[in-house]
Amino acid sequence: MVAEQLPDEIREFTDYLRGLLARLDPRGGWCAVFWQRDADGMRACLDGREPPPWDVLEALLQDLAALYGPGAAGAETAHARSLHTAALAAYDARPGARETLTGRLGVMLREQEYAAECRARLSRRLASATTREQADALRLDLARIHDDHRRATARCAEITARLVALDRAPRWHGGPSPAYDRGGAEQGSPGEVPAPTAPVPEQRRRRRGGARFAGAADQETGPVAVPPAAVPGPPAPGTTPRRIPRGARFAGAAEQEAPAPGTEPSADAVDRREAGRFVAALARLRREGRGGEAHALLIETAYGPTARFPLLADEMRRAGLDADWATLLWEAAGSLPAERLAATAEALTGAGRGEDGRRFLRQGVVRPAEEIGRAVLALDAQARHRELRALLDACVRVRTPEQAARTAAPDPRRLVPLLLAAARDVSDERHWDLLHALRVAGFAA
Repeated sequence: MVAEQLPDEIREFTDYLRGLLARLDPRGGWCAVFWQRDADGMRACLDGREPPPWDVLEALLQDLAALYGPGAAGAETAHARSLHTAALAAYDARPGARETLTGRLGVMLREQEYAAECRARLSRRLASATTREQADALRLDLARIHDDHRRATARCAEITARLVALDRAPRWHGGPSPAYDRGGAEQGSPGEVPAPTAPVPEQRRRRRGGARFAGAADQETGPVAVPPAAVPGPPAPGTTPRRIPRGARFAGAAEQEAPAPGTEPSADAVDRREAGRFVAALARLRREGRGGEAHALLIETAYGPTARFPLLADEMRRAGLDADWATLLWEAAGSLPAERLAATAEALTGAGRGEDGRRFLRQGVVRPAEEIGRAVLALDAQARHRELRALLDACVRVRTPEQAARTAAPDPRRLVPLLLAAARDVSDERHWDLLHALRVAGFAA
């Protein structure tokens, strides 16, 4: 696609991107990381051949803030978002866009699943670490893998939103799509920049080419320096995560006195109190620049009670911690069992946070397909049909037909009809694609 043939929206965005890069130092910050990691990808974006993921653009704006002050980036963000979403809509109006997006989604889903496997393996090793040095090294590795997973999750959400927009307007050509006309609200982009990460020590390495700015070095690529401020450090010594948030990890948040006998608070009151304590502690850690401890606190809280998530959303947004709320959801989506995933999404939806619930499910169904199948069977046995339908809807929307078909493996007789019903609710095309994938996989439909 030569410059003369570029649609206006793409040309306007590439002009903006060139101007932004001209103001940055190519030898430092994220700008240097991106050029070192994927120079061909950068040139493709500058030529208008493909768009960068939003988190790449947001990271470049972070570079701008480091050079010229936060005000400079703040004034640019809304304009950059508007140009980026309009350019995405123009890219997606081209023939073959759906096939291209589906292929890229498959790549990023594999990246996300691989990062989740690494995270689980590192967590097990951390639990059995015998020395402080081993534990510190493993915490740093975990922080890097969390960033890797968070970045892949953001890319999956962005691509999924573009596919959803195509589903809503299959015959649309030219001009911004309504699905992109809300300041990028459906892109699922992170509120906090997911950092490209250096290679993780002692991990099984594999070649992962093909995804622009995927952030994972190929086998022959050496370690890449990552701007230190963007990589969360390990928690401070003595701050081992605990399930109930209290104590030093909460940066001095006041402990509540034990209730007098016969005056124990209700479960709702406890959840409200703990949500308030968590937000107070997180806000203090952020003010003091203790990013590593804040990140560890978010990871710990991701395992909290299902009913607490809507309360956390309210408290965090009132405190101006929207970016941390997005991070908390991603951590929970990647770590909670599938049944709790569905219950948490239901709690968010029931509290009037339907978009959070849907996004949470889209992020959470990127896990082994058979695990989703077993969770669906458990939900069905408990007659939790609304949660079951929500989980399957996210599965057939986000996963490729071949991946979704593997969900039926634990019990094809029960799961195949449920999967096909969910796919039919999405579209006839999705239903027939899944039906074909199930037949190829050997599951009678």
